Amino acid sequence: MKKIPVSVFIIAKDEADRIEKPINSVIKWVDEVVVIDSGSSDDTVGVATKLGAKVTFRKWEGYGPQKVYGETLCKNKWLLNIDADEEITPALRDEIIAMFENGEPGPGGYKMKIKALSRFAEKPPIFAPHHNPIRFYHIDYAGFKDSTVHDSVVLKDSAKGITGQLKNDVLHRSFRSYSHAIAKINRYSSMQAEDMIRRGRIPSVMRIIFEPFIGFIKGYFIKRHFLMGIDGFIEGVIYSFGRTLRLAKAREMMKEKAAKEK
Repeated sequence: MKKIPVSVFIIAKDEADRIEKPINSVIKWVDEVVVIDSGSSDDTVGVATKLGAKVTFRKWEGYGPQKVYGETLCKNKWLLNIDADEEITPALRDEIIAMFENGEPGPGGYKMKIKALSRFAEKPPIFAPHHNPIRFYHIDYAGFKDSTVHDSVVLKDSAKGITGQLKNDVLHRSFRSYSHAIAKINRYSSMQAEDMIRRGRIPSVMRIIFEPFIGFIKGYFIKRHFLMGIDGFIEGVIYSFGRTLRLAKAREMMKEKAAKEK
C-alpha cells in the first residue's frame, strides 16, 4: 500500500494493552506514526516501537500541551491525531487515501466522527453517540490549543474558517472496564475542577443539585447512549457521575481555598 504524506501522532501512558489497535489502523498507509509517552510503567514504549512507531518521552503537562508538542515532532504538514483508545476504520482509511490521489486536500482541517463503542461491542449502532472534532488538518491552517483539559484543534486565521467533513468513522473504546472508567473520571474531574477554579467558574448549590439529572439526560438521551441497551444506560449513569463530580470537586477546592485565606 502506497503511503501518503501524513503524520499520525498519539499521546499515551500505560496503554500497552490497547495501543496496538490505533497504530495498526494507520501504520501501513501513513508516512510516520509518532507516540508521545508520558512515563508509562508498562511496556507501551516497547509495543509501540515494535509496531513501527517513533516513540519519544515528554513529562505530562496536560492534554493540550502534550498534543502541541506532538505536532512539533511531525515531519509532514498534514497531521492526523488519534488517541490510544481510538482506531481508524478501513472505510475512513480509504477515504483519506483517496484525498491525496490528485495532489493535496483542499480545506485546512477536516472533522471526523468519533463513535463510541459500548463495553462489549465490536461495532457501533448506526446512530451511535459520537463527537465530531477536527482531527485531520494541515499544520499551517490549524493546530491544538494548549489548554491542559480541553484538547481541541482550532483553525488559524490563514484557514479563513474553512473546514471539511469526513464521512467515515473513528472507533472509540473509552475504557477497559467500569473500574477503569471510574478511575479515569476521578482523574479527569480533578483537572476539570482546577480549570473551573482557574477561570473563576464557581458552581452554585442549585447547579450541583440538578447536575446528576441533567447529566443523565444529556448522556443517555442527547448523546444517544440509549441505543446501546443496558450498557448504554450504565454509561449514561457514569457520564452523569463524572459531570457531577467535577462540580463537587470545584466547590471543595473553593471552600479549601477560602479556609486557608481566613
